[in-house]
Amino acid sequence: MMVLRVLVTPTFNKVVKKLPARDKKAVDEIVNMIAHDPHLGEEKKGDLVGVFVFKFKINKQEALLAYGLMPNKKQPRDLVLLSLGSHENFYDNLKR
Repeated sequence: MMVLRVLVTPTFNKVVKKLPARDKKAVDEIVNMIAHDPHLGEEKKGDLVGVFVFKFKINKQEALLAYGLMPNKKQPRDLVLLSLGSHENFYDNLKR
């Protein structure tokens, strides 16, 4: 299987820039896993249909990574990283 090309939104970039180096490394590993298997995350419904969310831990804290698949989820070529954060306000911010 082909590994997806990873694209990053400014929102995602802003969050990752603030992370300590070891957390960035953890996020990189997760992104790499998702690029190899894009259906690891759970697809959302309703307002967020087409958005996948993968839950994982950084320093024993739950983190959520939201991403989309382009041009479509059946035959994705690109992995678009949308957002990263804790559960608090995550979905509200994602809708914006």
